[in-house]
Amino acid sequence: MTDYEQEQEMEIEALEAILMDEFKEIHSGETGLSTSNRCFQITVSQDDDADGLVTNPAQLALFFSHTEKYPDEPPLLNVKSLQGLSSEDLRVLKEKLQQEASENLGMAMIYTLVTSAKEWLTDRFSEDNDGTADAEEAAKDDIVVPHGEPVTVDTFLAWRDRFEAELALERAKLMPESVLAAPKEKKLTGRQWFESGRAKGASAVAEEPDEEDEDLSDIDFDEDDFEDDEDDMLEHYLAEKSDASTHSSRLAS
Repeated sequence: MTDYEQEQEMEIEALEAILMDEFKEIHSGETGLSTSNRCFQITVSQDDDADGLVTNPAQLALFFSHTEKYPDEPPLLNVKSLQGLSSEDLRVLKEKLQQEASENLGMAMIYTLVTSAKEWLTDRFSEDNDGTADAEEAAKDDIVVPHGEPVTVDTFLAWRDRFEAELALERAKLMPESVLAAPKEKKLTGRQWFESGRAKGASAVAEEPDEEDEDLSDIDFDEDDFEDDEDDMLEHYLAEKSDASTHSSRLAS
């Protein structure tokens, strides 16, 4: 027995001890390998997931036969689907295993190739599972989940009341709403409004308006203008009061 044959025999014994029922000798006619040497089949299954289950099971048969100078030259290899693999899957895997065999020359490599086939099988169908999971997650993201309190007639009316109350507080003025809404070009300054005499009548019942009087809707009470003219208004008021006092003194004399 040559050194190559001894090394090959030792590898076969090791594979039988490690793989047990997954390893068996098979007739070359069932392997698709063109050889008269002994042929073997190794059943390769994907690894279980974290829950100990296989959601998308797949299984293959890896056939090999030692060549004359193995391991200094690659073994003969072939793969067959036992469950769930397409012809394209088998072609890709066979090319991968042949490439790895070329990279591992000089050492017993069959168990390494079995491990590589198992990893490829697991990754191949895990990708399918991940794709399905991603699609499911994307579908969930498209679902709009309502947040907050649902709108009903009662909740809407309550909100409207609060909104109107807040609006009323913001717009509360001495003058009517129509005054606040007057166009900009018709607005009076605080001083003009004060001198017009309407400041005194704002809180009393107005008499019949003259034709020359502008409608109240044409008057605007601008807080900024009123604040700017506050000193002028006070000065004007004091001047009028002084004139009235002088006039009364003259009449008394």
